[in-house]
Amino acid sequence: MSTARSSFPPVPTLEFQLKSPSVWPKFSPRLGQLSVTRPGHDTPENRGGKVELLTPGLMASTTRGVIPHLTRDNVRRTPCVKWVHVPFESFLQVDPPIPTLQKSSYPLHTFLGFPPAQHLVSLSLRDPADGREMPPNGKLFAAAHSSRGARKVTCPAYRSYITATRPDIVFSMSDIPFNSPPHSQKRISKSIERSAQWLMSIFTPPNAPLVTEFQDRPTAGLASESISLAIQRLNVFVHMVGGIQPAARSAFAAALLEPLEPKEKQLVQLATLDEGVSGYVFDLVPIRVALVAERAETTASTRHPYHPSLSEVNGTVTESLASLIRASLQDLPVTKLRLVNTAYSPHEMLRLIRDAGVDLFDTYWAQQAANWGVALDFRFPVAPDQGRKQAATEQPKKYQVGHNLYEQQFAHDFTRLTDSLLDDLEYSKRQNDSAAASLHSGKSELAICSCAACSPTWSNDPLLHSTSDDTGIELGKRESASPYTRAYIHHLLHTHEMSAHALLVMHNLTVMDAFMCEVRAVLQRDHDLNSHSGSHGQGMATGSNALPGANGATFFATEVARFEQMYDDGLQVLAEAKVCWAEVDLARGKGRLARERAKASGA
Repeated sequence: MSTARSSFPPVPTLEFQLKSPSVWPKFSPRLGQLSVTRPGHDTPENRGGKVELLTPGLMASTTRGVIPHLTRDNVRRTPCVKWVHVPFESFLQVDPPIPTLQKSSYPLHTFLGFPPAQHLVSLSLRDPADGREMPPNGKLFAAAHSSRGARKVTCPAYRSYITATRPDIVFSMSDIPFNSPPHSQKRISKSIERSAQWLMSIFTPPNAPLVTEFQDRPTAGLASESISLAIQRLNVFVHMVGGIQPAARSAFAAALLEPLEPKEKQLVQLATLDEGVSGYVFDLVPIRVALVAERAETTASTRHPYHPSLSEVNGTVTESLASLIRASLQDLPVTKLRLVNTAYSPHEMLRLIRDAGVDLFDTYWAQQAANWGVALDFRFPVAPDQGRKQAATEQPKKYQVGHNLYEQQFAHDFTRLTDSLLDDLEYSKRQNDSAAASLHSGKSELAICSCAACSPTWSNDPLLHSTSDDTGIELGKRESASPYTRAYIHHLLHTHEMSAHALLVMHNLTVMDAFMCEVRAVLQRDHDLNSHSGSHGQGMATGSNALPGANGATFFATEVARFEQMYDDGLQVLAEAKVCWAEVDLARGKGRLARERAKASGA
């Protein structure tokens, strides 16, 4: 048995610690810290073998394991990227998948170029942003999409991919239907049963028989001692299924808490499935499709990737999402991380933090905005002078959350990408200028946008392409340079230059990180106020049935309301940018010369 154990290196230890007062309601906004400790990787360079992430926080989305438009060096220039999520279905076009062939302690990290000392890497079977219609799942397999069509992935196959790639966090296989809603009660029941069974298979030791095989064998078929030796406790996050029916979502939560049968308990060494779960995942795309179909606003979309129309992204839909999340979490422990995929705006993120206590979001919408040429520019909490300006307007017009840099108005705009954050040079100038400091003493301080677009750096160091190029020259320090301007990015976009999207992705991720940092600061203010006043129940609603917002996070709820008043939650700027992007892509993208020749010959 020692040989078997040596082939499976220790799994990183995941710990999530809540910092919010325990007397706050179950679904109130939460502060926390996620820590992943790597056994055998304890070096000074990675802070004692730990990678830490504060919550509420962010997770970067990838395509084929790569953050779109970012090379490895640009990822290193974006330190806010700590957690990277990898949909494994994009590697299923070949058998065996290429990442499973890597030979290292952390194969997936090594293959994709994410240093274990700096990044968490999670893995799921399906892309959470992919809402296209798929073939139905079966009892023993889930349908996944690859570049060569649909693939049937069984639990043993998925478990073997996990064993070979060794991600830090695993998202369990779930039977989420991706065909046109509405779905029957029988189909929802199957989804709950299969998802629970597949979660059990993830917990099964790698060298033990499947749960379905084990159930047909006598208990003495496997010695409990040998099973316990093989147990490698993975960090598993489970997709919360149940569609848009609160009762069905509650039923799946009950299945997680139900005591296991003796044989199953002996096999996985767990009293309940929830005991082995580290966090709960909510994919909003299938939920949103079902909600829209139910309300008959439009037919269920099978576009790829799925993008809701502006009428679909509103407070009513977000309120429904929050109520469904609460239905799933009502009976589950509060101490585990809550993750939401494909939130569609900062407004939706704030509402889900306020109304459902969500801890983590992916950055899909911000990365998609960069694809369409939008540079994010918004601030939370809203600046006081900005609120006064809006109040003095007869017919207040909401601000956009970014700038569509395709628009002609930016052709001669030589300012940095954001007004809500400072670039490094401007920040240093304000710090050193005492007159400016006194002049701005009445205004709230702006943070720095440290992205490579707003705060680039330069150095006269020689470029070393290999170890043989080392000249022994003493390396100099890096110095701040002027920010790239909106006019420059406008030019790059209209000339179809790839660097435009690379700069925008780095910028948007940094803006989102600053956004979450300010969210935590406001929540910390509420935390400190409640701690200072000793409010253990005085005027505060407690219990899981308290109304959303009826908690200690009073400042946060106020700032969310102000943000909703100041910024457009319809994301009109994204809709306009998408049209501009399509026009430029048609004019300068693949096949342009052929189209021009056809047009010329037709004339």
